[in-house]
Amino acid sequence: MQKPFAITLDPGSSLANRTGSWRTSRPVYINRLPPCNAQCPAGEDIQGWLYHAESGEYEAAWRHLTRDNPFPATMGRVCYHTCEGVCNRGKLDDSVGINSVERFLGDEAIKRGWKFEAPAAESGKHILIVGAGPSGMSAAYHLRRLGHRVTVKEAGPVLGGMMRFGIPKYRLPRDVLESEMQRIVDMGVKVELNTRVDRIDETMREGGFDAAFLAVGAHIAKRTFIPAKDSSRILDAVQVLRSMDAGDQPLLGRRVAVYGGGNTAIDVARTAKRLGATEAVIVYRRTRDKMPAHDFEVEEALEEGVMVKWLSTIKQADAGALTIEKMRLDEKGMPQPTGEYETLQADSLILALGQDVDLSLLEGVPGLELKNGVVQVDPQTMMTGHPGLFAGGDMVPADRNVTVAVGHGKKAARHIDAWLRDAKLEPAVKPPLATFENLNPWYYSDAPKTMRPQLDAARRTSSFDEVQGGLIEANALYEARRCLSCGNCFECDNCYGVCPDNAVIKLGPGKRFEFNYDYCKGCGVCVSECPCGAIEMRPEEV
Repeated sequence: MQKPFAITLDPGSSLANRTGSWRTSRPVYINRLPPCNAQCPAGEDIQGWLYHAESGEYEAAWRHLTRDNPFPATMGRVCYHTCEGVCNRGKLDDSVGINSVERFLGDEAIKRGWKFEAPAAESGKHILIVGAGPSGMSAAYHLRRLGHRVTVKEAGPVLGGMMRFGIPKYRLPRDVLESEMQRIVDMGVKVELNTRVDRIDETMREGGFDAAFLAVGAHIAKRTFIPAKDSSRILDAVQVLRSMDAGDQPLLGRRVAVYGGGNTAIDVARTAKRLGATEAVIVYRRTRDKMPAHDFEVEEALEEGVMVKWLSTIKQADAGALTIEKMRLDEKGMPQPTGEYETLQADSLILALGQDVDLSLLEGVPGLELKNGVVQVDPQTMMTGHPGLFAGGDMVPADRNVTVAVGHGKKAARHIDAWLRDAKLEPAVKPPLATFENLNPWYYSDAPKTMRPQLDAARRTSSFDEVQGGLIEANALYEARRCLSCGNCFECDNCYGVCPDNAVIKLGPGKRFEFNYDYCKGCGVCVSECPCGAIEMRPEEV
């Protein structure tokens, strides 16, 4: 019996017959941009360090992470992890606990004493950094890695800036912050504490600095006019939080009112409860959905017994009492007075209405543009209008949080380095975003997110012990392995296994694959079966 020609070919005959010439389109391996990476204000390669972590290579993961961010233990506690909000896994079950794995790696580094490597060579350039907060110390780290000599001048007595003076100990233990700061100093960064810079131009000239990065934090509390009698006790939130870090606990009384709706208002109200206040009430002009504070922090505060008076504003402060006017929202969502008043008993009032930056050190510097209390900079380079003078963090127009500040420090450092070399860094071309539609989610098994432990409410309000716990190694490993590796090959071998033409060539561990286009007929099975969307079909060019 004569068999049909199609099934009598030997396996090697596909190459002999050049079946790849039948294609109208070809598969191509690609690298898409994971949404977590795209979202991170610090510019971390989140997917990259998770890849090492899921293999149990924790030091490699930590070193990969700290290429971009030198504070993983700190960020694992205070970052608002917007990366998790865009994680594709969230559309499958729950987003990957990126922040919890980051904290685990940071804590592991402190426990095991991992250090940063010294630069391979010295550049001979000397850069001044003003401010030892997240942005300033991030810039110091990256500049030192590039071989530059760095001097940090800090007006306060300790390192940390607003991470220390604006974030309570129950969120960020001071030994964690100090460990990560000291690791940068140990690279050879010179720090001068209790050193205020009054005139940046004079300081640069006298010190012979080649460039400067300004990273002064927003330490000045904003005020508002509230008619008050002499016996009323009015404080500002920054003052309260700063005095707590100095070990000088303020006397707030048993009933404390906090005026404001941001994260600082939440922090200081929770601090008041820990200082023994029986009542801590936040007075806010709008509704909860309009509150700038992050919802999870509001929820934690409510669990601890903090109360909130929504749609309320303070009209007058008397001894032991506040006059509150009820508000309403108009059609534009703006609060409007109603003329209805009530009395709120309060021993002290804490104002948490935002903070400003002291810009007096910039007086007399030509070329600078100041607007709305901040310095205008080129958003691509972070350089001000004065050559060689860069700025970031609270000093520039941007969201004020630690992650953004760390990202500013890294970006500024790279552009300072380029400016010193008379070069210009061109923006990197970003690959297309890896969306959920690019994935084949049926390949991934259900794996619920690991929840970090928390202190119970009773213990939280009676001490300044850390509220949020960390993951143990087994949980961190599990959580890292929940990553879908969106848009980037993780060598699952699916394409190799399903290809009907044996056209996929394995290049070895860590080297991924390539196609033998003499075999490939362009059927597209590899694309439809790739779990992470790392292959796409492209038309053949004739």
